[in-house]
Amino acid sequence: MKRLAFYLLLITGFASCNNSGNDAAVPAQATAGTAALTTISYTDTVVNFGTINMGEQAQIRFEFTNTGNQPLYLTDVRPGCGCTVAEYTRGAISPGGKGSIIAAFDSNKAHPGSVSKSIFVTSNTSNGAMHTLSFNGEIKEQPSVPAN
Repeated sequence: MKRLAFYLLLITGFASCNNSGNDAAVPAQATAGTAALTTISYTDTVVNFGTINMGEQAQIRFEFTNTGNQPLYLTDVRPGCGCTVAEYTRGAISPGGKGSIIAAFDSNKAHPGSVSKSIFVTSNTSNGAMHTLSFNGEIKEQPSVPAN
């Protein structure tokens, strides 16, 4: 019985973590039915930020256009790891309108060498409710300074 209670508590905890707090800003019609669906087109879904030194941050910009006939809403933008923070255009994006997702990647929270990270975008789009954006690059290890 204790094990069942533990698993129920664990499941409830995971379910509460999925609430990003953005739902209140998205009208109910954006998430209900196919009449409110639109389409999105990204300029690039994969971006290479080049080479940075360990300890530096890279900013990666993903631009998109609402190519449908309904307002576009990004309902969730979630980086795949704790080394990345994403800001994005919020609210309704009119048909033909443009928006962006800007990712800030902190190399202090990664390892030197090649890196490849993802951002998961959920929206009211008929060409896939979830889109994966990726970025990659190199982190150069800083040379150690000899002690005097």
